Amino acid sequence: MSKYVKNLVSEHLRGRLGNVQDALLVNMIGLDANANSRLRASLRDKNIHVMVVKNSLAARATEGTPLAPLFAGLENTAAICWGAEDIVSLAKEVAKLAKDKEYSPFQARGGMMDGECLDAARVEQISKWPSREEQLSIISGQILSPGATLAGQLDSVGGALASQIEQIGEEEDAGDVEEPAAA
Repeated sequence: MSKYVKNLVSEHLRGRLGNVQDALLVNMIGLDANANSRLRASLRDKNIHVMVVKNSLAARATEGTPLAPLFAGLENTAAICWGAEDIVSLAKEVAKLAKDKEYSPFQARGGMMDGECLDAARVEQISKWPSREEQLSIISGQILSPGATLAGQLDSVGGALASQIEQIGEEEDAGDVEEPAAA
């Protein structure tokens, strides 16, 4: 490949990966064409992009970006995945597809998260974390819990007081009814 073509490809890659902060490297070697197409369609439906790229060109294109350490010293062919809602959702989807026998050679090789290089084992750990949506629901539950507990406690005390007042009122009404009958 001529230097001119390499520069064109590098610029194209730089444009596609320019805003990407977090990504995963995956192994796609050994997938047949039909499985590869189904895998890519499945990922595309979840807004996940996959691109197989020559390591030296990817290293050249990501030079000076947060993804640069991802391609440093990389050997063999790899594909880069990015997208989804967040890196946890991306890791969950890659881990789920890696366990599917239909895509058996597909697996995570590593990745980049918040400037930290990840190995395959770390990607597997991250896939078990709660997603952004789950984290927001946990946090909102923790925020609302003290208020709900306080309201329940106030309601139970108020309910007990109302019950006692009602009981006293019933006793007084029963006493008023008995007096005229005795007279």
